[in-house]
Formats: sequence, structure tokens, C-alpha cells
Amino acid sequence: MTYKKRLSSLIALDTLIVLGAIFISTIILYNQSFIDNPVILFSSITLVALHHLFAMFKGLYNKVWEYASIGELVAIFQVVTYSIATTFIMQWLLFDVIYIRTLAVTWMLHILLIGGSRFVWRILRDEIMKGRLKQGKRTLIIGAGAGGAMVSRQLQTSDESELKPIAFVDDNSTKVKMQIHGIPVEGTIDEIYSIVEKKRIEHIVIAIPSLNKNRLNEIIDECSNTNAKTQIVPKFEDLVTGKVSVNQLRDVEVEDLLGRDPVELDLDLIADNITGRTVLITGAGGSIGSEICRQIGPFEPDHMVLLGQGENSIYQIERQMRERYDGRFSITPVIADVKDQERIFEVFNQYRPDVVYHAAAHKHVPLMEFNPREAVKNNVYGTKNVAEAADQYHVDTFVLVSTDKAVNPTNVMGATKRVAEMVIQNLSQQSETKYLAVRFGNVLGSRGSVIPLFKDQIQNGGPVTVTNPEMTRYFMTIPEASQLVIQSGSLASGGEIFVLDMGEPVKIVDLAKNLIRLSGYQEDDIGIEYTGIRPGEKMYEELLGEDEISEEQIFPKIHVGKCTFDSTAYIHQDIQKLTYAEEHELKTMLLTMIKSDEEQYTLENMI
Repeated sequence: MTYKKRLSSLIALDTLIVLGAIFISTIILYNQSFIDNPVILFSSITLVALHHLFAMFKGLYNKVWEYASIGELVAIFQVVTYSIATTFIMQWLLFDVIYIRTLAVTWMLHILLIGGSRFVWRILRDEIMKGRLKQGKRTLIIGAGAGGAMVSRQLQTSDESELKPIAFVDDNSTKVKMQIHGIPVEGTIDEIYSIVEKKRIEHIVIAIPSLNKNRLNEIIDECSNTNAKTQIVPKFEDLVTGKVSVNQLRDVEVEDLLGRDPVELDLDLIADNITGRTVLITGAGGSIGSEICRQIGPFEPDHMVLLGQGENSIYQIERQMRERYDGRFSITPVIADVKDQERIFEVFNQYRPDVVYHAAAHKHVPLMEFNPREAVKNNVYGTKNVAEAADQYHVDTFVLVSTDKAVNPTNVMGATKRVAEMVIQNLSQQSETKYLAVRFGNVLGSRGSVIPLFKDQIQNGGPVTVTNPEMTRYFMTIPEASQLVIQSGSLASGGEIFVLDMGEPVKIVDLAKNLIRLSGYQEDDIGIEYTGIRPGEKMYEELLGEDEISEEQIFPKIHVGKCTFDSTAYIHQDIQKLTYAEEHELKTMLLTMIKSDEEQYTLENMI
């Protein structure tokens, strides 16, 4: 039904209800129709008009009555009471008489009939939907709080849902044997397995948006002992920001198990660095670069320049940003290669950015072992081009996205990123631009990361390939890494290496086991195969070198080290030599450069 038809139908229904209430009250009290009494007839017409006026004002005709609750009852009470009270005053002012009993009975009937008509529709709809859901998947809802109640209501009333709520479980034992929307709380979370067996549960929904990571892991462990598919409501921060609603269920991802509590940002400090300014992001179409764009958007820069080499990825992030922010600030897509010095200087001259986030890089470790010259071109010369352009065109802050593989590097990719750090640290000694590097570990779900590979292998029936059962890595989600990169940019004074707190390292084999379990399989179904360490890989990654280790933080989850070099001229000379070196010599030359300069490397805590 269209809005106009719905509105017309409700107005017509309410008109009949109001007149019916007055008719019944006059018949009961005076055994006559209100038509025979001029005062009551006038009051009837007035009451109808007032009802519609107050109903419009309180939004009574815009309520979705299949989801009606206490709020809708309060609105009905207010509309009816305001209408009767105003009619009471008009009787007294115009006729110097008040039909108190008539108005009192009319008020009661008015509320009963108006409220009843709405809630009868809700009851009928619920019963119809319950009938449709009889063949749905029997569902257990974990969490008998507000989130669980909303999920159960949505599943009961949704035309599209195939899930049929059968029972709740909750940590609060006082809720056991209670009912929510007619669904019983059968027990506590520790009893999930027995309840699934007893109630023949086919599907489980975790409906606690604010659940901490440790407890979520425990619940997932309980659910994995059953054969039921497990889903979860969106994260609390996504609900608060309005990105999603509580009924948008999703599969449990490995990010839920490995992630940490949400990052607490200093929004004012970030806003001072970004709002109203021109921000340029290189590698804007990549996993980190595109997320940096999305995280910067709410701070409303004056102009955002999206620079990248791949036209499709730049098109995708530009479209996303325009859908969210078009009209709030300028957005310019730029197709450019950071290796092209002339083009990069041209872009900086044209747009004059205030802040630069340099996320463009080759990052795949084994691939760069086979293609060292491309790694040098992109990660070293590309960084040098963008950093020098930032100096020449007086950029205020330059942020290099680095990696934990730059610490004591054993591979080409890590070595090129370490040299990139050295380039900007040396520039920081002679430039007004504040240069900094932000170093972190593996990013969950980024392009080329292990998780998409594992998912593909599981989908194809396995086995999942792991290099070594003892290999560990640090992991961080894409949004968390991007948020801390942006926060680091607002903290810089120049020359620092910011190191993000990655939490505890995770065994790759444990990651594989989690993904197998979350995909609904057991290890016996898929299997894990150990393939041996690939070229350039380490068993364990580090975030800080021996001389860099510090227990101090400049900001929650951000450590900082300050590097000083006396060999600026030698670094540029060494970089120049890389141009003429044979490809098989590049890795040795890179590692020699790093070892020579790191003898002068010191750490200062920035408190």
C-alpha cells in the first residue's frame, strides 16, 4: 500500500472510531444519539479534527504497527488525552457547560479502540508470520538482552527470514525459564550443546553486540561442538554509527576471534590535522589505502586526492567516497605511478596537498624475492619520489605506511621498506615537512594475505597449506590499522617510526584451524598440509629491533622510536647505485645499506 493510501485509510478508520466512541458514550449515559445534542455534536466534530491534528503532530500515522511497542502506546495515550482535554476547554469556553462523564467515557473508548485497532493488526500479522515460520530452521539465540529480543522479533515478523526462533540462552541465570516474545530462555551459555541436542537446533545466532573478544572465543568454541551453523549480529560500533541494523546477521569471521577491543581515537587531534585541508593518499585503491580514505571521510577534508596506478581500484574507491560524501568535500581520482617522478611532481604542483598518506607499495614477500628490481622501483624510488615532492611543495605531514618486515629484514620486500623509512627520516632532517613511518604487521583480509588463500582452499575441499606449524605472525584488522595510521599522523613531530601495538603473535596453523572450524568443517574434513618456509620468510616477525624496544607509549596502542642518521649523502649515493646493479645483487646491496646505517640507529621515547 502506498503512503497516501495508507494515510487515507488510517484517517478514515480513526474518524469512525472517534465518532463511534462518542456515539456509544451518549447511548450509554443518556440513551440518545449525540446528533440530538448540539453541544455534543459540535464536540464530536471538534474531537475528530483535534484527533487528526495531534496524530499528525505526534507521528501516529507514520508508525510501523507490526513493530508496535510501549512507545506507540504512549503516543496513542498522548494524542487521545490532548484531544479530549482541548475539547473539554472548548465546551467550557463556548457553551459554559462541560459534559464530563461523556468525555471521560469517550476518552476510555477512544484509547481502547484506537490502540486495539493497531495492536490487533500486529497480533494478526505475528500469527500469520508464525504460521509461515513453522517450516523454518530451528534457531537458538545466544543473549536474552536487548539485542536478542530485537533479533527474535525480527525473525518472527520478517517475510524473508528462514529462521525460526526456538530458544534463548544467556549468561544471566536469573533469566532462565523466563520468556521473551513467547520464546523461552532454556539455560545458560555453558549449556549450548545440550540445548542444541534437546531442541534439535539447526542454526545459532549470537546476539550480544558488545561481547568482548575472549568471551566470544569461548562461545564460538561451544558452538563449534554442535552441527548448527553459527551467525552473529553486527559489531557494536557498527550499530552505534548506523552502518547496519541489529537484524543484519553475518557469518562469524576469523577477524572476530583475532581482533581486539575497538581503537579509542583522539578525534579532535585528528580533525585538527585533516578537517578543511587537502589530503592525498597514494595506493588509494589498495586494502590499506582505500580504508584510509574511508576513515578520513568523516573528518571532512576540503579536498581528497585518490592516487593509484590501477584504474579499476581507483574507480571503486572514488565511487564509494562519492556515494557517502559527494557535496561535502571535493574528491579527485588521479591515475599515476609513484615510480614516475615527473608525473608525481606534476600532481603535487596541481593539488598542493597538506597531508600525504603514502600507502602505495609492493608487499608480497615471495613475489618480491623473484622480482627484486620491481620492489626497489616501487618501494624505494616510488617512496623517494613522493617524499621529495612533499618537501618541494611544502606538505605539512607525510605518513609512510611501513611493515614489521622492515625490522632486521631477511627478504627483499622488508629491506626495501626499511630503506624507504631511511629515506624519509633523512629528509625529515632538512625539510619543514613532518615525515613519519607507521610500522605494523599482517592485516587481516588484505589483498595477498593468507586468509583469502585459506578460504579458497577450504572452499575447494582442502588441504589448507601452512608453511610451518611453529610460524607466527602479528595480525590487525584493516580498519584498526588504518585508524592508527591516521592517529599517528596527528601525533608526529618529524622523523619518528610509529609502531602499532599488534597484541600477541598468532600461530598461522591456529589461524587455519579457526577458519576451518568457522567454515563448518572439522580438520578431518579438510586437513592441513605443511609445505616449508618460502623464500624470504621468517619464522617469527618483529615489530622493533633490539635497540628500539620500549615499554612506553605515546598514545594507546602506539609506540614511537626516533631514528637519526649522519649519513644522508651516503644513503642517496647507495640508492643511486641500486639503479645500475644486477638484479641478483640487489638483495645483498639493500641489506648492506641497512646494516651500515643501523649502526647509528638510536631510539628515543616520545612521552
